[in-house]
Amino acid sequence: MTSFVTGLTCSECGRTYDHREAQGTCVEDGRPLLVEYDLGGIRRTVRRDDLAARIPTMWRYRELLPVEEDENIVSLGEGFTPMLLSDTVASLLGVAQVWIKDEGRNPTGTFKARGASCGVSRAMDLGISDVALPTAGNAGGAWACYGAAVGLGVHVAVPSEAPAITAIECRAHGADVIEVEGAIDAASRHLDGRIAEERWFDVSGYREPYRLDGKRTLGFEIAEQLGWRRPDAIVYPTGGALALLGIWRAWVQLIELGWVEPPLPRLIAVQSTGCAPVVRAFESRAEDTEPFEGAGTVASGLLVPASIGHKLALRAIRHSGGTAIAVPDEAIIDAVATMAREGAVLASPEAAATLAGAVALRERGDLAPEDRVVLVATGSGHKYPEVVERAAGPGG
Repeated sequence: MTSFVTGLTCSECGRTYDHREAQGTCVEDGRPLLVEYDLGGIRRTVRRDDLAARIPTMWRYRELLPVEEDENIVSLGEGFTPMLLSDTVASLLGVAQVWIKDEGRNPTGTFKARGASCGVSRAMDLGISDVALPTAGNAGGAWACYGAAVGLGVHVAVPSEAPAITAIECRAHGADVIEVEGAIDAASRHLDGRIAEERWFDVSGYREPYRLDGKRTLGFEIAEQLGWRRPDAIVYPTGGALALLGIWRAWVQLIELGWVEPPLPRLIAVQSTGCAPVVRAFESRAEDTEPFEGAGTVASGLLVPASIGHKLALRAIRHSGGTAIAVPDEAIIDAVATMAREGAVLASPEAAATLAGAVALRERGDLAPEDRVVLVATGSGHKYPEVVERAAGPGG
Protein backbone atom coordinates (compact mmCIF):
# COMPACT_ATOMS: atom_id res chain seq x y z
CA MET A 1 0.00 0.00 0.00
CA THR A 2 1.12 3.57 -0.71
CA SER A 3 1.95 5.68 2.35
CA PHE A 4 0.18 9.01 2.68
CA VAL A 5 2.90 10.51 4.89
CA THR A 6 4.31 13.70 3.38
CA GLY A 7 7.00 14.42 5.97
CA LEU A 8 7.72 15.53 9.52
CA THR A 9 7.28 19.05 10.88
CA CYS A 10 8.67 20.65 14.04
CA SER A 11 5.79 21.49 16.34
CA GLU A 12 7.48 24.75 17.34
CA CYS A 13 9.41 26.30 14.45
CA GLY A 14 7.83 24.48 11.49
CA ARG A 15 11.10 23.11 10.12
CA THR A 16 10.47 20.06 7.93
CA TYR A 17 12.26 16.71 7.98
CA ASP A 18 12.45 13.66 5.73
CA HIS A 19 10.35 10.86 7.25
CA ARG A 20 12.30 8.27 5.26
CA GLU A 21 15.22 8.75 7.66
CA ALA A 22 15.30 8.12 11.41
CA GLN A 23 14.48 11.39 13.15
CA GLY A 24 14.29 12.45 16.78
CA THR A 25 13.43 15.97 17.90
CA CYS A 26 14.02 19.21 15.99
CA VAL A 27 17.72 20.05 15.67
CA GLU A 28 16.91 23.76 15.97
CA ASP A 29 14.88 23.88 19.18
CA GLY A 30 14.65 20.31 20.53
CA ARG A 31 10.87 20.25 20.18
CA PRO A 32 8.79 17.25 19.06
CA LEU A 33 8.27 16.41 15.41
CA LEU A 34 4.79 15.68 14.07
CA VAL A 35 3.87 13.37 11.20
CA GLU A 36 2.08 15.12 8.34
CA TYR A 37 -0.33 13.33 5.99
CA ASP A 38 -1.81 13.98 2.56
CA LEU A 39 -5.37 14.23 3.86
CA GLY A 40 -6.67 15.18 0.43
CA GLY A 41 -5.23 11.97 -0.98
CA ILE A 42 -6.76 9.96 1.84
CA ARG A 43 -10.14 11.60 1.28
CA ARG A 44 -10.02 10.61 -2.39
CA THR A 45 -8.88 7.05 -1.63
CA VAL A 46 -10.99 5.84 1.26
CA ARG A 47 -14.52 6.54 2.43
CA ARG A 48 -15.38 6.72 6.10
CA ASP A 49 -17.95 3.93 5.76
CA ASP A 50 -15.35 1.59 4.24
CA LEU A 51 -13.83 1.16 7.69
CA ALA A 52 -16.75 -0.87 9.05
CA ALA A 53 -15.65 -3.97 7.11
CA ARG A 54 -12.02 -3.80 8.25
CA ILE A 55 -10.11 -5.70 10.94
CA PRO A 56 -11.11 -4.51 14.45
CA THR A 57 -7.70 -3.19 15.49
CA MET A 58 -6.12 0.24 15.30
CA TRP A 59 -4.66 -0.76 11.91
CA ARG A 60 -8.12 -0.34 10.35
CA TYR A 61 -6.93 3.28 10.02
CA ARG A 62 -3.96 2.17 7.93
CA GLU A 63 -4.04 5.22 5.62
CA LEU A 64 -3.73 7.46 8.67
CA LEU A 65 -0.74 5.63 10.13
CA PRO A 66 2.91 6.21 9.22
CA VAL A 67 4.25 2.76 8.28
CA GLU A 68 5.67 2.60 4.75
CA GLU A 69 5.53 -1.16 4.12
CA ASP A 70 2.65 -3.40 5.20
CA GLU A 71 5.08 -6.25 5.87
CA ASN A 72 6.65 -4.19 8.67
CA ILE A 73 3.44 -3.81 10.66
CA VAL A 74 3.83 -5.40 14.10
CA SER A 75 0.37 -6.03 15.49
CA LEU A 76 -0.80 -8.12 18.43
CA GLY A 77 -4.46 -7.10 18.14
CA GLU A 78 -4.19 -3.66 19.74
CA GLY A 79 -6.93 -1.08 19.53
CA PHE A 80 -10.65 -0.99 18.84
CA THR A 81 -11.21 -1.58 22.55
CA PRO A 82 -14.76 -1.51 23.96
CA MET A 83 -16.62 1.75 24.49
CA LEU A 84 -18.84 0.86 27.42
CA LEU A 85 -22.01 2.90 27.92
CA SER A 86 -22.64 3.19 31.67
CA ASP A 87 -25.99 4.50 32.83
CA THR A 88 -24.95 4.02 36.46
CA VAL A 89 -21.85 6.20 36.14
CA ALA A 90 -23.85 8.80 34.18
CA SER A 91 -26.40 8.87 36.99
CA LEU A 92 -23.63 9.14 39.57
CA LEU A 93 -22.16 12.14 37.74
CA GLY A 94 -25.49 13.72 36.86
CA VAL A 95 -24.79 13.91 33.12
CA ALA A 96 -26.71 12.63 30.10
CA GLN A 97 -24.38 9.81 29.03
CA VAL A 98 -21.02 8.32 30.00
CA TRP A 99 -18.87 5.93 28.00
CA ILE A 100 -15.81 4.23 29.47
CA LYS A 101 -13.18 3.55 26.81
CA ASP A 102 -11.65 0.39 28.30
CA GLU A 103 -8.02 0.40 27.21
CA GLY A 104 -7.21 -2.38 29.66
CA ARG A 105 -8.34 -4.79 26.92
CA ASN A 106 -5.22 -4.04 24.86
CA PRO A 107 -2.23 -6.39 24.65
CA THR A 108 -0.03 -5.68 27.70
CA GLY A 109 -3.14 -4.34 29.46
CA THR A 110 -2.89 -0.63 28.64
CA PHE A 111 -3.18 1.96 25.88
CA LYS A 112 0.63 1.94 25.64
CA ALA A 113 0.28 -1.00 23.24
CA ARG A 114 -0.91 1.47 20.58
CA GLY A 115 2.24 3.56 20.70
CA ALA A 116 4.48 0.51 20.86
CA SER A 117 2.81 -1.15 17.88
CA CYS A 118 3.21 1.96 15.74
CA GLY A 119 6.70 2.78 17.01
CA VAL A 120 8.10 -0.74 16.61
CA SER A 121 6.52 -1.04 13.16
CA ARG A 122 8.16 2.19 12.10
CA ALA A 123 11.49 1.04 13.55
CA MET A 124 11.22 -1.98 11.26
CA ASP A 125 10.59 0.36 8.32
CA LEU A 126 13.72 2.34 9.16
CA GLY A 127 15.99 -0.65 9.80
CA ILE A 128 16.57 0.26 13.46
CA SER A 129 18.05 -2.57 15.55
CA ASP A 130 17.91 -1.18 19.12
CA VAL A 131 15.63 1.28 20.89
CA ALA A 132 15.74 2.76 24.37
CA LEU A 133 13.30 4.51 26.68
CA PRO A 134 12.72 5.31 30.36
CA THR A 135 9.57 3.97 32.00
CA ALA A 136 7.87 4.27 35.37
CA GLY A 137 4.72 2.46 34.31
CA ASN A 138 3.53 0.61 31.24
CA ALA A 139 5.41 2.00 28.25
CA GLY A 140 8.50 -0.11 28.86
CA GLY A 141 6.51 -3.33 29.08
CA ALA A 142 4.66 -2.53 25.87
CA TRP A 143 7.82 -1.75 23.91
CA ALA A 144 9.52 -4.84 25.35
CA CYS A 145 6.56 -6.99 24.28
CA TYR A 146 6.34 -5.64 20.74
CA GLY A 147 10.11 -5.65 20.39
CA ALA A 148 10.16 -9.32 21.37
CA ALA A 149 7.67 -10.07 18.61
CA VAL A 150 10.22 -9.08 15.93
CA GLY A 151 13.59 -9.40 17.68
CA LEU A 152 14.09 -5.67 18.20
CA GLY A 153 16.57 -4.83 20.97
CA VAL A 154 14.77 -2.88 23.73
CA HIS A 155 16.70 -1.12 26.51
CA VAL A 156 14.59 0.23 29.37
CA ALA A 157 15.66 2.51 32.23
CA VAL A 158 13.38 1.88 35.22
CA PRO A 159 13.46 4.28 38.20
CA SER A 160 13.44 2.84 41.70
CA GLU A 161 10.15 4.62 42.46
CA ALA A 162 8.31 2.63 39.76
CA PRO A 163 6.02 -0.27 40.74
CA ALA A 164 7.88 -3.60 40.91
CA ILE A 165 5.86 -5.03 38.02
CA THR A 166 7.43 -2.46 35.67
CA ALA A 167 10.88 -4.06 35.63
CA ILE A 168 9.49 -7.60 35.94
CA GLU A 169 7.32 -7.23 32.84
CA CYS A 170 10.19 -5.78 30.79
CA ARG A 171 12.53 -8.60 31.81
CA ALA A 172 9.88 -11.21 31.06
CA HIS A 173 9.80 -10.01 27.46
CA GLY A 174 13.59 -10.12 27.23
CA ALA A 175 14.36 -6.42 27.44
CA ASP A 176 17.61 -5.05 28.84
CA VAL A 177 16.51 -3.43 32.11
CA ILE A 178 18.64 -0.67 33.62
CA GLU A 179 17.61 0.18 37.20
CA VAL A 180 18.11 3.82 38.22
CA GLU A 181 17.70 5.45 41.62
CA GLY A 182 15.00 8.11 41.79
CA ALA A 183 12.03 9.04 39.61
CA ILE A 184 11.35 9.05 35.87
CA ASP A 185 13.41 12.20 35.25
CA ALA A 186 16.47 10.46 36.74
CA ALA A 187 15.91 7.50 34.42
CA SER A 188 15.67 9.88 31.45
CA ARG A 189 18.91 11.62 32.36
CA HIS A 190 20.70 8.30 32.76
CA LEU A 191 19.64 7.21 29.29
CA ASP A 192 20.75 10.43 27.60
CA GLY A 193 24.41 9.45 27.81
CA ARG A 194 23.88 5.76 27.11
CA ILE A 195 21.83 6.39 23.97
CA ALA A 196 24.62 8.39 22.34
CA GLU A 197 27.31 5.97 23.50
CA GLU A 198 25.49 2.79 22.44
CA ARG A 199 23.82 4.29 19.34
CA TRP A 200 20.38 3.24 20.47
CA PHE A 201 17.38 4.97 18.93
CA ASP A 202 15.59 7.10 21.53
CA VAL A 203 11.87 6.26 21.69
CA SER A 204 11.10 8.24 24.83
CA GLY A 205 7.82 10.10 24.76
CA TYR A 206 7.95 12.94 22.17
CA ARG A 207 11.57 12.09 21.22
CA GLU A 208 10.46 10.12 18.17
CA PRO A 209 7.38 10.99 16.13
CA TYR A 210 5.61 7.65 15.86
CA ARG A 211 4.49 6.64 19.35
CA LEU A 212 2.19 9.67 19.24
CA ASP A 213 0.53 8.52 16.03
CA GLY A 214 -0.29 5.10 17.44
CA LYS A 215 -1.96 6.68 20.45
CA ARG A 216 -3.80 9.09 18.17
CA THR A 217 -5.93 6.14 16.99
CA LEU A 218 -7.82 6.55 20.27
CA GLY A 219 -9.38 9.66 18.76
CA PHE A 220 -10.38 7.87 15.56
CA GLU A 221 -11.98 5.03 17.52
CA ILE A 222 -13.95 7.26 19.84
CA ALA A 223 -15.42 9.00 16.80
CA GLU A 224 -16.21 5.80 14.93
CA GLN A 225 -17.64 3.96 17.93
CA LEU A 226 -19.96 6.89 18.63
CA GLY A 227 -21.30 6.74 15.07
CA TRP A 228 -19.05 9.64 13.98
CA ARG A 229 -20.80 11.91 16.47
CA ARG A 230 -18.94 14.23 18.76
CA PRO A 231 -19.05 13.70 22.53
CA ASP A 232 -19.17 16.89 24.54
CA ALA A 233 -16.08 16.04 26.58
CA ILE A 234 -13.24 13.51 26.58
CA VAL A 235 -11.66 13.13 30.02
CA TYR A 236 -8.08 11.90 29.92
CA PRO A 237 -5.57 11.03 32.71
CA THR A 238 -2.51 13.13 31.97
CA GLY A 239 1.13 12.39 32.66
CA GLY A 240 3.28 13.17 29.64
CA ALA A 241 0.04 14.00 27.76
CA LEU A 242 1.12 12.22 24.58
CA ALA A 243 -2.24 10.52 23.96
CA LEU A 244 -4.20 13.65 24.85
CA LEU A 245 -2.30 15.45 22.10
CA GLY A 246 -2.91 12.47 19.81
CA ILE A 247 -6.66 12.55 20.40
CA TRP A 248 -6.71 16.26 19.57
CA ARG A 249 -4.75 15.72 16.34
CA ALA A 250 -7.06 12.86 15.38
CA TRP A 251 -10.19 15.00 15.71
CA VAL A 252 -8.62 17.92 13.85
CA GLN A 253 -7.78 15.55 11.00
CA LEU A 254 -11.23 13.92 11.03
CA ILE A 255 -12.83 17.35 10.65
CA GLU A 256 -10.51 18.17 7.75
CA LEU A 257 -11.37 14.83 6.11
CA GLY A 258 -15.06 15.66 6.47
CA TRP A 259 -15.70 12.50 8.50
CA VAL A 260 -17.00 14.40 11.54
CA GLU A 261 -18.60 17.79 11.97
CA PRO A 262 -16.98 20.56 14.03
CA PRO A 263 -16.53 21.65 16.73
CA LEU A 264 -13.97 19.56 18.58
CA PRO A 265 -14.93 17.73 21.77
CA ARG A 266 -13.64 19.47 24.87
CA LEU A 267 -10.43 17.79 26.03
CA ILE A 268 -10.07 17.62 29.78
CA ALA A 269 -6.76 16.72 31.45
CA VAL A 270 -6.89 15.06 34.88
CA GLN A 271 -3.80 14.93 37.07
CA SER A 272 -3.02 14.05 40.67
CA THR A 273 -2.57 16.93 43.09
CA GLY A 274 0.76 15.25 43.88
CA CYS A 275 2.00 15.88 40.32
CA ALA A 276 0.02 18.50 38.41
CA PRO A 277 2.30 20.57 36.16
CA VAL A 278 -0.27 20.80 33.36
CA VAL A 279 -3.06 21.89 35.69
CA ARG A 280 -0.84 24.50 37.32
CA ALA A 281 0.23 25.90 33.93
CA PHE A 282 -3.34 25.89 32.61
CA GLU A 283 -4.68 27.73 35.65
CA SER A 284 -1.89 30.34 35.51
CA ARG A 285 -2.40 30.77 31.74
CA ALA A 286 1.20 29.83 31.10
CA GLU A 287 2.27 28.59 27.66
CA ASP A 288 4.38 25.77 29.10
CA THR A 289 4.85 23.86 32.32
CA GLU A 290 7.54 24.23 34.96
CA PRO A 291 8.98 21.11 36.65
CA PHE A 292 6.71 20.02 39.51
CA GLU A 293 8.90 19.82 42.59
CA GLY A 294 8.43 17.04 45.15
CA ALA A 295 6.13 15.09 42.87
CA GLY A 296 4.51 11.91 44.15
CA THR A 297 1.30 9.98 43.48
CA VAL A 298 -0.17 6.51 43.77
CA ALA A 299 -0.89 6.71 40.03
CA SER A 300 2.63 6.07 38.71
CA GLY A 301 1.66 6.78 35.10
CA LEU A 302 0.76 10.35 36.13
CA LEU A 303 4.15 10.88 37.78
CA VAL A 304 5.65 13.08 35.05
CA PRO A 305 6.96 16.26 36.70
CA ALA A 306 8.02 17.77 33.34
CA SER A 307 7.73 16.94 29.65
CA ILE A 308 8.78 18.61 26.41
CA GLY A 309 5.28 17.84 25.13
CA HIS A 310 3.33 19.67 27.83
CA LYS A 311 3.36 22.88 25.80
CA LEU A 312 1.59 21.08 22.95
CA ALA A 313 -0.90 19.52 25.34
CA LEU A 314 -1.79 22.92 26.77
CA ARG A 315 -2.40 24.22 23.25
CA ALA A 316 -4.64 21.26 22.49
CA ILE A 317 -6.70 21.69 25.65
CA ARG A 318 -7.22 25.39 25.02
CA HIS A 319 -7.95 24.96 21.31
CA SER A 320 -10.67 22.43 22.14
CA GLY A 321 -12.25 24.68 24.77
CA GLY A 322 -11.30 22.17 27.43
CA THR A 323 -9.84 22.45 30.89
CA ALA A 324 -7.56 20.74 33.41
CA ILE A 325 -8.17 19.55 36.95
CA ALA A 326 -6.17 17.88 39.73
CA VAL A 327 -7.60 15.37 42.20
CA PRO A 328 -6.05 13.94 45.39
CA ASP A 329 -4.84 10.36 45.57
CA GLU A 330 -7.61 9.53 48.03
CA ALA A 331 -10.20 10.42 45.40
CA ILE A 332 -8.35 8.34 42.82
CA ILE A 333 -8.36 5.27 45.09
CA ASP A 334 -12.07 5.75 45.82
CA ALA A 335 -12.67 6.00 42.07
CA VAL A 336 -10.92 2.65 41.48
CA ALA A 337 -13.61 1.07 43.67
CA THR A 338 -16.45 3.08 42.12
CA MET A 339 -15.43 2.32 38.53
CA ALA A 340 -15.22 -1.39 39.38
CA ARG A 341 -18.61 -1.49 41.12
CA GLU A 342 -20.59 0.99 39.04
CA GLY A 343 -18.83 0.80 35.67
CA ALA A 344 -17.75 -2.88 35.77
CA VAL A 345 -14.17 -1.89 34.84
CA LEU A 346 -11.26 -2.82 37.09
CA ALA A 347 -9.19 0.26 36.34
CA SER A 348 -5.63 1.29 37.04
CA PRO A 349 -5.31 4.34 39.30
CA GLU A 350 -4.53 6.49 36.24
CA ALA A 351 -7.67 5.25 34.51
CA ALA A 352 -9.80 5.78 37.60
CA ALA A 353 -8.49 9.35 37.89
CA THR A 354 -10.82 10.21 35.00
CA LEU A 355 -13.85 9.35 37.13
CA ALA A 356 -12.47 11.23 40.13
CA GLY A 357 -11.84 14.18 37.85
CA ALA A 358 -15.31 14.00 36.31
CA VAL A 359 -16.90 14.12 39.78
CA ALA A 360 -14.90 17.26 40.60
CA LEU A 361 -15.64 18.78 37.18
CA ARG A 362 -19.37 18.28 37.67
CA GLU A 363 -19.20 19.89 41.10
CA ARG A 364 -17.48 23.00 39.80
CA GLY A 365 -19.72 23.27 36.73
CA ASP A 366 -17.36 22.21 33.94
CA LEU A 367 -19.68 19.33 33.06
CA ALA A 368 -23.37 20.04 32.46
CA PRO A 369 -26.43 17.77 32.93
CA GLU A 370 -26.88 17.45 29.17
CA ASP A 371 -23.24 16.48 28.46
CA ARG A 372 -22.18 13.26 26.77
CA VAL A 373 -18.83 12.27 28.29
CA VAL A 374 -16.08 9.79 27.45
CA LEU A 375 -13.78 8.60 30.26
CA VAL A 376 -10.57 7.14 28.80
CA ALA A 377 -9.64 4.27 31.13
CA THR A 378 -6.04 3.90 30.03
CA GLY A 379 -5.20 0.60 31.70
CA SER A 380 -6.18 -2.38 33.77
CA GLY A 381 -6.04 -2.48 37.55
CA HIS A 382 -4.58 -5.98 37.43
CA LYS A 383 -1.08 -4.46 37.38
CA TYR A 384 -1.74 -2.53 40.61
CA PRO A 385 -2.78 -5.11 43.21
CA GLU A 386 -1.78 -2.92 46.15
CA VAL A 387 -3.92 -0.01 44.97
CA VAL A 388 -6.86 -2.26 44.09
CA GLU A 389 -6.61 -3.90 47.53
CA ARG A 390 -6.80 -0.47 49.19
CA ALA A 391 -9.77 0.46 47.01
CA ALA A 392 -11.62 -2.78 47.70
CA GLY A 393 -11.36 -2.38 51.44
CA PRO A 394 -11.04 -5.11 54.07
CA GLY A 395 -12.51 -8.55 53.44
CA GLY A 396 -14.76 -10.29 55.82
